[in-house]
Amino acid sequence: MQNEKVITAKELTKRFGSFTAVDKISFDVKKGEIFGFLGANGAGKTTAMRMLCGLSLPTSGAATVAGFDVYEQNELIKKNIGYMSQKFSLYEDLTIRENIKLYAGIYGLTDERIKEKTTMLLKDLHMEGEEKTLVRALPLGWKQKLAFSIAIVHDPAIVFLDEPTGGVDPITRREFWTLIYEASAKGITVFVTTHYMDEAEYCNRVSIMVDGRIDALDSPANLMKNHSAKSMDDVFLQLARKAVRKE
Repeated sequence: MQNEKVITAKELTKRFGSFTAVDKISFDVKKGEIFGFLGANGAGKTTAMRMLCGLSLPTSGAATVAGFDVYEQNELIKKNIGYMSQKFSLYEDLTIRENIKLYAGIYGLTDERIKEKTTMLLKDLHMEGEEKTLVRALPLGWKQKLAFSIAIVHDPAIVFLDEPTGGVDPITRREFWTLIYEASAKGITVFVTTHYMDEAEYCNRVSIMVDGRIDALDSPANLMKNHSAKSMDDVFLQLARKAVRKE
């Protein structure tokens, strides 16, 4: 892992009227790092992620993503990141090949590069011969892996994964994390939210939000040590119990 910082946030804040959803959070994320961003429902993590993705302007504070400012350069942020949600963000009425071509085109790849990437992606996912299959006909695990591969088809600096493995069986979840490790090895920073605490242990570092603030940030091993916990699930429960506000 390199020391280059691809995300920086300093006292980043988001208010909605009198309600402070995100309250002066500060952290850095390094190039190629797998960074877990955790918090119970209502903790503020989705609001924070929306600011980092260039989808919502902060109320105050500062942040850069892939070297671009969240206030002035949010369109450039969108072009230099990948994003995948639990809902997969794929068009179910299009085929596998059509989805790849559509998103690669949106990300600005040339026709020649799209052909190269399509061939490579189909081979890596063992989907050769299935490119004309409608996405709606794919098993959930295939959809998930396809959506992730499409999210990084343009080789972004960062990919944001918002609870990408929800509702998926443990074997498929492990296979998905293999893709995450491969992306990280290529230098892509992975910023991931998850409700599965065993997955949190796969991250290089983990941040845990409580009531709009980052209450803990360290490696999983250090978090478990500092909280005298046997698992990340125990750490999360200890911190989440301190929450005052509800979802």
